[in-house]
Amino acid sequence: MPSTTAEREAMPHGMPVHEVVLLAETDADTGLSGVVAGERLASLGPNRLPERRGPGRLRRMLAQFHNPLIYVLLGAAALTAALGETVDASVVLGVVLVNAIVGYMQEVRAERALDALEAMVRTEATVIRDGTAARITSDDLVPGDLVVLEEGDQVPADLRIVRTRELRVDESALTGESRPAHKDPLPVPHDTALADRANMAYSGTLVTTGGGRGVVVATGADTEIGHVHRLVGTTTTVQTPLTRKLTRFSKLLTVVILGLAVVTVVIGVLRGEPFAEMVTAAVALAVGAIPEGLPAAVTVTLAIGVARMARRNAVIRRLPAVETLGSTTIICTDKTGTLTANAMTVRQVVAGGQRWDVDGIGYSPLGDHPPAPEAVREVLLAGLACNDAHVVLQDDRWTAVGDPTEAALVVSALKAGLTAQDVPERVDELPFTSQRRFMATRHTGGVVYLKGAVERIFEFTGSTDHAAAEELAVRGLRVLAFAQAHVPEDSPLTEDALHGAVLLGLQAMHDPPRPEAVDAVRACQDAGIEVRMITGDHLGTARAIAAHFSLADDAVHARVSPEEKLRLVKQFQADGHVVAMTGDGVNDAPALRRADIGVAMGRGGTDVAKQAADMVLTDDNFSSIRAAVEEGRAVFDNLRKFIIWTLPTNMAEGLVILTAILLGTALPILPVQILWINMTTAVALGLTLAFEPREPNVMRRPPLPPSLPLLTGALVQRILLVSAVLLAGSFAVFHLHGGTLDQARTVAVNVFVAAQIAYLFNCRSLRDLRPHVGFRRNPWLPAGIAVTVALQLLFTYLPVMNTLFHTAPIGWRDWAAVVALAVVAYGVVEVEKWWRRSR
Repeated sequence: MPSTTAEREAMPHGMPVHEVVLLAETDADTGLSGVVAGERLASLGPNRLPERRGPGRLRRMLAQFHNPLIYVLLGAAALTAALGETVDASVVLGVVLVNAIVGYMQEVRAERALDALEAMVRTEATVIRDGTAARITSDDLVPGDLVVLEEGDQVPADLRIVRTRELRVDESALTGESRPAHKDPLPVPHDTALADRANMAYSGTLVTTGGGRGVVVATGADTEIGHVHRLVGTTTTVQTPLTRKLTRFSKLLTVVILGLAVVTVVIGVLRGEPFAEMVTAAVALAVGAIPEGLPAAVTVTLAIGVARMARRNAVIRRLPAVETLGSTTIICTDKTGTLTANAMTVRQVVAGGQRWDVDGIGYSPLGDHPPAPEAVREVLLAGLACNDAHVVLQDDRWTAVGDPTEAALVVSALKAGLTAQDVPERVDELPFTSQRRFMATRHTGGVVYLKGAVERIFEFTGSTDHAAAEELAVRGLRVLAFAQAHVPEDSPLTEDALHGAVLLGLQAMHDPPRPEAVDAVRACQDAGIEVRMITGDHLGTARAIAAHFSLADDAVHARVSPEEKLRLVKQFQADGHVVAMTGDGVNDAPALRRADIGVAMGRGGTDVAKQAADMVLTDDNFSSIRAAVEEGRAVFDNLRKFIIWTLPTNMAEGLVILTAILLGTALPILPVQILWINMTTAVALGLTLAFEPREPNVMRRPPLPPSLPLLTGALVQRILLVSAVLLAGSFAVFHLHGGTLDQARTVAVNVFVAAQIAYLFNCRSLRDLRPHVGFRRNPWLPAGIAVTVALQLLFTYLPVMNTLFHTAPIGWRDWAAVVALAVVAYGVVEVEKWWRRSR
């Protein structure tokens, strides 16, 4: 933004046309000469957004290994290989490599928002050079070029309008304004907001009706869309809540593991044990304490969440966004198309002292509608006649062709049974302009229909009673007045000829709230999520819609620029919020990228918004955000369930090694056996938690505070409790076993696995007692248990497995002890739940 008075006064929208032309050293009729245009192109460069470079493939791949736990695993693999344990080293490296590949594949799908911006402005333009019109690529435009605009054209650069012919431009992608903007060459105050600069046309916007000419005042990076490009390029993404918590957790766990490993080696050496054996024990401790299955579990759980959300009209572009939704504390939502239907709809017609209520939302004329009184039909006929729009059925969806307001008038007439055949042939017209503020059409026989602003039409009819129009406007409706006059076809159609027209009535319309969105906003508020409306539309329009959603005035931010949207998101994040931001336009891209979860509209959204977002709504509906939040919370619950389920095993495995060193006894479980436990149970058992259905109260509790650690005090206590049970149980069966060392270790391993099966049922709910939860809600659970049991039987009895993992067959008494300890583990946790709930 210009900061000095001189800079502000030099802004083209605040200058008369002749000054802009003079400053640009061009001509308003003949444009630039070809020679001058070529010189400027060579000097200033093409009308193209600057390219950006992302990290290379190798750098992205290496970044996947940048994790403290991965460093520990790589170190453990190196030590194991140095000691000749190639099988153990290969398994550890395999786990690390799989995790890296999964992460890399996600990185490959990273944002392409700037690429979409660049593609958006590369088009063709009609330019006048040396007094002759020619078509050139938009890349070759330079400041000072005279560009011709026609209906359907995409504006190729920032233009100062010098001539118009009923020109209207759809700027919603840039400004958020829901209606096409009328354009004229008159200067406006220097401090006029972007959306109100009627004499400017901006790169990337679309001409909907009429035509005109404009002088190029900015190209490439200097355009408004170039400004957004810079904002997107300099806007950094933020880590998801889960990512932040896992990072903190990983660092803490790494310090603890390394500390315990060092303690293990030192204690063993002091006791006279061989150094090599103590290093092996330390590696076993490290491998056992690290939850190797956690990255895979996170990816699978998020992927399942993606599939569930897709079935509820929310397409996830980046996996971490799934979990972020579950942690959202504030939703900044757009108005048009998200909370509303993005379709102007006539709600009431007033004529002859009667009111006709119109049902329905959007542009569909279908449905049962009450018969319209004759006076109402006259108003509807006027709206159909004085109109340049129509509606069409495409792909089972009614859409407007032309101005949305005029399309709403067509639909209201169709609902009363009127069609285009009821309208006399048009022979003349006075088109709508921002100065005229009304439209008039003359038809065969000299009948003239007028449509426009209430006060303007009242000037022609002499009406003074504004009560009905004011009452409708207070309700947040846009009111148009309709009149009829008679001007013979052989007389000129002028404004003076229209005085004495007869007032027919009023039509009141608005972009109606989606009924399902009203319920969705309420559900989010009940779930402790703050909802704020952030829109580029007018404050009055925004507040009228907000009232339908019970949103307070301070929750409404209107006439918001891209910088202000970005600033609001940053402020909310600085206040400790996890922010979800919705948007559909180019102006939303920086905020979508910066937000913890960017949500773009799939139907009405620009490619730029979709590429900058983490999630795309296929139905552009706020209710889908509510559904996605619900699924996100379920995903976060399931991730926590997996972490709470897997950590006691990892902790107990490390403690078993450390305790054996302290007591100077043989290791109850070996490093290769620890890897077997961790990888087989994580896949066959732990991943079944990813398929757990959402709990019924998921949207009746507040979001978890972003500052809350991944593991609360109560959950840490439960982890310690289960770890103690596993430690005591495995040591008991190992030392009390009367068979060989391999048999004793086999029983100890099976105690770990059996206890994990029992504890899996405890973890299906971290809060509630669930002693008799069945399998029907999660059919993957019995399948996972069956696979685990089969693997353990092979692990115990198959000769090749006995050789690889140093195991041996065991008897039925050993199995009885294993099952008994698993039952004890399950019972201890359920008692702990009951005790905690009773408190």
